Amino acid sequence: MVKNFLLGFASIALAVASAASSYNVTFYQPVMINGSELKAGDYKLELRDKTAVIKQGKAVTEAPVTIQNDSQKYQRTAVRLNGSQVEEIRIGGTSTRVVFDKTSNATN
Repeated sequence: MVKNFLLGFASIALAVASAASSYNVTFYQPVMINGSELKAGDYKLELRDKTAVIKQGKAVTEAPVTIQNDSQKYQRTAVRLNGSQVEEIRIGGTSTRVVFDKTSNATN
């Protein structure tokens, strides 16, 4: 009985933890991430350790990132660009800032 309870609790905790690291982001113009060009549109951003995984349909791009937590929450998601290169994404409703590695290579 206790074993089943702990297994159920662990499953729920894992589901909540994984949901907390997945976000929606919209690019309003074509952007470059990790050497790959992404068209304007809506994407799913998943954070796994020190890697950002950006998905749209079957297309997947991965990039090394540094995840920073700021002192205040962002009101909306904002993408910071250098030309067309994504430098960071500030995730709305959180204090999370995803900073992309400037020396990364394409991995998709």
